[in-house]
Amino acid sequence: MRFESDSPDVRPFQVDLRGVVDLLSRHIYSSPQVFLRELLQNGRDAIRARHELDAGAPAGSLEIEPAGPGRPFRFRDNGVGLTADEASELLSTVGRSSKRDDLMQVRRVDYLGQFGIGLLSCFMVSDRIVVRSRSAKGTPAIEWIGDASGSFRIRELGEAETDGMAVGTEIALEPRPDDASLLSPDRVRALATRFGQYLPVPVAIVNEDATLDTVTRAPAFLGASAEEPSDALVELGTKLLGRRPLDIIPLSVPGTGTEGVAFVLPFAPPPGAHQASTVYLGRMLVGEQLDGLLPAWAFFVRCVLDTTGLAPTASREGLVDDSALEHTREQLGASVRAWILRQATTRPWRFQEFLSVHQLALKALAVHDDELARAVLPWLTVETSAGDTTVAELARRHDGVRYAESVDEFRQVAAIVPPETPVVNGGYSYDAALLRRLPDLLDVPVTRVTVSELLDELTPPPLAERALAVGLEERATAALAEVGCTVSARRFTPVELPALCVVDPEVVRRIERDAAQETAAGGIWGDVLGDVSELIEARRRDEGREAEAVRLCLNWSSPLVRRLADLRDELVFDRTVKLLYVQALLASHRPLAPADRRMLTSALTDMVTLSVGITGELEGEAL
Repeated sequence: MRFESDSPDVRPFQVDLRGVVDLLSRHIYSSPQVFLRELLQNGRDAIRARHELDAGAPAGSLEIEPAGPGRPFRFRDNGVGLTADEASELLSTVGRSSKRDDLMQVRRVDYLGQFGIGLLSCFMVSDRIVVRSRSAKGTPAIEWIGDASGSFRIRELGEAETDGMAVGTEIALEPRPDDASLLSPDRVRALATRFGQYLPVPVAIVNEDATLDTVTRAPAFLGASAEEPSDALVELGTKLLGRRPLDIIPLSVPGTGTEGVAFVLPFAPPPGAHQASTVYLGRMLVGEQLDGLLPAWAFFVRCVLDTTGLAPTASREGLVDDSALEHTREQLGASVRAWILRQATTRPWRFQEFLSVHQLALKALAVHDDELARAVLPWLTVETSAGDTTVAELARRHDGVRYAESVDEFRQVAAIVPPETPVVNGGYSYDAALLRRLPDLLDVPVTRVTVSELLDELTPPPLAERALAVGLEERATAALAEVGCTVSARRFTPVELPALCVVDPEVVRRIERDAAQETAAGGIWGDVLGDVSELIEARRRDEGREAEAVRLCLNWSSPLVRRLADLRDELVFDRTVKLLYVQALLASHRPLAPADRRMLTSALTDMVTLSVGITGELEGEAL
C-alpha cells in the first residue's frame, strides 16, 4: 500500500535529537573525540566543492582554535560556504545523506563525508552549535544556531556583516564541563594531528598569541621507493613497530585507489596476534588497528595505506567488507608474495634474515602456493636426527628425504637413527605437508618412516647368542605383563642407551584421557571423558583394531643389557627391567599411566630394601 503525502492520515516521524546524539555516541562512534574528525572531513569537502564551483578559488585551508577561559572552540574553513536554504536543509535534517550531491550535483564518492551526520557529532561535546557561513554563490551570509534540545534558528546577516566575512564557514562550540578537556589546546592539537596530519589541505592550530602551527605534512608512505626508503618512512615504521622494520614493501591497488606500504616485522608476532593496519580514506584517518586488509597468512607485516575507492562504515572507523575490499586484499597479498619471491631469488642475505624470523609464515604460504614453495622450500630449515639443516642441504647429501609424521614418532626414532641416514621431524606446523610435496615440487624422493619399521630394521643379536637373547625377551616380557609391554632385543647405537620404548599413538591418547579422567573424577567432565573412552574403545573393537602394546627394545650392544641377560636373581632382574622400562618412557617424553607409577614406586622400594639387606649382611660379616 502506498501513502499519498498530502493525505491527512500521513504524519512525519518525530525525531528526538538527544536520542540521536546518544545513538551516535554509544553505538556508532567509538568516542566523542571523533567530532573533530567530522569537522575536518566537512571542511575538506567544502574546500573541494568550492574548487569544483570555481577553479580559480584560493587554496584551501583549515584553522582550529581550541577553547580557553571565556573563549569557545572554533573551526574555520574557506570552502564553498552555505546559503540560508542550504543551511536549513543540510544542517537541520537528520538522515540526509548526500549534502554535496545537492550542492554540487557530483558523485558522493568524491567526498569523505557520506552520512550527513557529521555536524550532529558536535553535540557529543557541546549543547550549542553556532555556524556562521558565507556562500561562494554570492548570497548573504547566514548564522545557524542549533541546540541539543532539538531546536534551531537561522537568520541571514546584513550586507555589512556579510562583507566583513570571508567566503567559508566558522563553527563555534561551547564545551560542556565534563567534555571541556576534549576542546583544550593540547587535546585538540593531538586529535588534529592524529586525524588530519596527511590531509591535502593545510590544517593549522591557532595559538594563544594568534600564531599558527601547521600540523599537516607529506605522507611518507605514499610514493615510497622499495630500494631507497626515505628517512621519514623508516622513522614511521620504527614508531609503528617499536623497532626498525626488517624491510619495507611498497603497495598499490589502482583498481580501488589504494596505496601505501607494508612494514616487515623484525620479530615474530605472538601466537594469535591480529593484523593491525593503519588506513586513511582520502588521507583522513579511518583506523589504526583495522584487520582484514591482508590475507591471514601475511601476519608478519603491518600496513599503512590510503584509499579512495574502499567504502567506509557508518562510523567511518572501519571498511565495508565488500567485493572491492576482497579485491584489494588479494592484490595486497600478491604484492607481499612477490616481495618474498624477489628476496629468495635476488637478495638471499635479506631472505635468510627474514627466514630466521618468519619461517612459520612462509611455511603456511608455501603449503598452498606451488611457485612460492619451489622458491623457498630449499631454504627452509628442518629438524633432523642429525641436527638442523636446510631442505636443499638434506637433499644434496642424501638420496631422498626420510621423515617422521609427528614429533612423538621423531622423538622415539631420533636416538637410534644412524647419522648417515637422518630422519626429519615432520611434526611441526606445515612441515609434513611440505615434505610430502617435495617429489612434485623439487623432484626429491620422500619416504615416511615409522617407529615399528625402524625397530624391525635394527640388527638382531648374533646367531650364537640368539638363545640367550630370546630368554631375555621372554623373562622381561613376563616382568612387564602388568603394563602390557612386549620386549625385544636388538643391536643399535649408542651403546649408552640401554633401552628404547615405543608406544602406539592410540595408547598415548588413552593414557592422556585416563589421566584427565582421574583429575576430573567425580565431576561432569570425568563422566564425559569416561564415556568418550568407552566409545572409542568400542568402535576400535567393532572395526577389529586393537592398539598395539607398548614395546620395549633392549639394546643388545649395551653392557648393562648383556649383564641383565645373564642375571639369575629373578627379583633383581624383575625390578631392573621395570626401572629400565620407566626410564625409557621418560626418555621418550611419555606420560606415565597410574600403573606405570605404581610399578616404579614398587620397584624402587624393593631395590632399596634389597640394598639395605645386602649392606646389613656385609656389615654383619665385617663385625
